[in-house]
Amino acid sequence: MSPRTSLQRTARTHAVVLGSTIGALWVTFAAIAVSGGALLSLGIVPRTQAGLLGIAAAPLLHANLDHLLANTASFAVLGWLVMLRDPRHFWHVTLVSMLTAGLMQWLLGAPGSVHVGASGVIFGFLAFLMLSGWYARTLGSVLLSVVVTAAWGGLVWGVLPSAPGVSWQGHLGGFVGGALVARAYRR
Repeated sequence: MSPRTSLQRTARTHAVVLGSTIGALWVTFAAIAVSGGALLSLGIVPRTQAGLLGIAAAPLLHANLDHLLANTASFAVLGWLVMLRDPRHFWHVTLVSMLTAGLMQWLLGAPGSVHVGASGVIFGFLAFLMLSGWYARTLGSVLLSVVVTAAWGGLVWGVLPSAPGVSWQGHLGGFVGGALVARAYRR
């Protein structure tokens, strides 16, 4: 297989994975609109049994169009960079970040609140990309970590409590998940 064919196949795989994942976010948003917002109740409700089920659903759910647009752009860019490092890492970072973000929201979220959105996964991508160079210590990984940290490092402040209605718990949990996966792929 020629290098050009291999590059085309890789680009196609990245586009399909990111496109289908982002498509799922948008289809879910359309379903939320049709349901009059009722589907948002499927998010993470801290310290409830139903809230545990929300860990799987919450990353697909978005409260409004601005929320979805912001997460779509970040998910596309950072998700692609994770795949650029190694396409096999995308699903591992995504799933671990979903779990750690969801558990952190479930454990630390305000009583009666509902947590939704893909930002926990996005913070997982961010941590993975920032720390993979430190753990892997290859030239390509270090360069990618430096570029990501320079461009998006300021987002790390999102792991601290800030604006009402912003789930810093999910950001922190996702960041921890991404860091754990970066450490797991250190060799």
